[in-house]
Amino acid sequence: MTSIFRTVMGADFDRLHPALRRRFSVGLTSGEACTGHGVMDRVWHGGAFVKPFLALGATRNILVPRQGRHVPFTIENVPYTDGFGRETVSFVRTFHLPGRPRRFDAQMVLGPRGDRIVDYLGTHQHLATDLRLRAEPDGSLLIRSGGHRFREGPVDVRVPEILGARAEVRESYDERAGRFRIRVDVTHRRFGPLFGYEGSFTAVYGDVRACGVRPGLRPVREEPRA
Repeated sequence: MTSIFRTVMGADFDRLHPALRRRFSVGLTSGEACTGHGVMDRVWHGGAFVKPFLALGATRNILVPRQGRHVPFTIENVPYTDGFGRETVSFVRTFHLPGRPRRFDAQMVLGPRGDRIVDYLGTHQHLATDLRLRAEPDGSLLIRSGGHRFREGPVDVRVPEILGARAEVRESYDERAGRFRIRVDVTHRRFGPLFGYEGSFTAVYGDVRACGVRPGLRPVREEPRA
């Protein structure tokens, strides 16, 4: 077996910068977890009309309803087996904003055919989207999301395009600074930019078999449908 990210990217994975290859090799096979600590130079959101949606999403750790500069940041990528036997890698981001930290949670699993990553968002995994990953010529990683699906009990519907948004993530490694650099932009086709952040971080690796999965990292509810 190999990491879920290498499985999806195939030979394209080897075009990534070596530091990115290690970061996205975290998984049950490698036995490694990765924790990043850094600073987001900017955390932003769109106009006033998006604030109610961001505030609603924040109740389930989806997006961040506040803005800031030079915001301390942590990202936890920890592999584990979920309640349905699937290898899962957490992408739990904590923005240490003044007064109250904010989290943006995601858990990633391999799609049934092994050709995509399914990204479950939030504490209850009500929203899911497919991710496409691509190595860029400079060795950086580009991740783009597809449409969203909403799932709760018997409900399983695609979120209409008028309500949905798309995310684009660019992650690279700055050899001179010895840091990962990341930029995330969430946009709506009609309403424009909704939310994003950019900055840098360093990464440390640990043996997940020794440290386990800390309380609160896994979602409250797990969704079986991919």
